[in-house]
Amino acid sequence: MRTTEYFDFRRQLPDRADIRDSWIEQVVRSPAKTETQADGRIRMWARVAQAGGRYLRVVLLQDGETVHNAFFDRSFRG
Repeated sequence: MRTTEYFDFRRQLPDRADIRDSWIEQVVRSPAKTETQADGRIRMWARVAQAGGRYLRVVLLQDGETVHNAFFDRSFRG
């Protein structure tokens, strides 16, 4: 899984340290919703059963492969 330096830094935060690579890969493979931002980055959401059913948002760069951000989105309702 390719990542940005920003992602690597943000992943060290306490609220993101427990996010597993396998969950990120799950969101990228089977998103419940996908949006493209104005800057070309791709936002994807999916529910992660192993995380209490919370929705994980993953943001990819324009290449569709490099993870720029990942976090549990408290405002997303599916």
